[in-house]
Amino acid sequence: MRFYSQSFLYDDPWSIVSYAFFMRYPNPFASHVLSCDVISRNISPTGTLVTTRLILKSGAMPRWAPKGMVSRAESWVIEESEVDPVGRVVRCTTKNLDHVKVMRVEERVILEQTSDDKTLQNTEARIVSGFGWGLTKRIESHGLARFKANIQRSRQGLFTILELIRQSRAQTMTMGVPSLYTPSQRFTSGSSASQTASEASGSSDNEQKPRGTWLNPKSWL
Repeated sequence: MRFYSQSFLYDDPWSIVSYAFFMRYPNPFASHVLSCDVISRNISPTGTLVTTRLILKSGAMPRWAPKGMVSRAESWVIEESEVDPVGRVVRCTTKNLDHVKVMRVEERVILEQTSDDKTLQNTEARIVSGFGWGLTKRIESHGLARFKANIQRSRQGLFTILELIRQSRAQTMTMGVPSLYTPSQRFTSGSSASQTASEASGSSDNEQKPRGTWLNPKSWL
């Protein structure tokens, strides 16, 4: 078993970083993400927004991997998140659903507002292999190295979305027209899966008038 932990401080407020976090796919640094779909979303009894998303990712096996170790290089990942707009906290857990005997990766991310109106991200990961045949430690070490590399690209992708949001806000302030950055969620890789910005922020044009602050993405900004 391998563990990984890292903290990072964003200069942007929690509302902006949280919005960018859920809008991070697609981006130029996440070409391995083939699709991302919301499969459930509801309000908990405590007033938090609970969302489950199904993500399809592609990958490549290392050269030393035995032939037939996995049937395909793609993997389904489940993402479960909870947004607390009052406490200003986002909690998100992701884990792979297939190839779990070869390697199981569980990642936990917490985004919380700091006292100086910045955003602290805490990331923890646990990597476990049950493959055996003398390859367990090697598989786990490989998974840890890949995770460390991917987390840097993930942060670059989030920075890209944050910059687009800043540009959009600056433009609308200049024009004097209230608006919100809503990038397209259709993947250019040809996947049929798509997700609109309104879905990622917990609202849609067809829904009734928002009842809470988190239901209206404009109130996040």
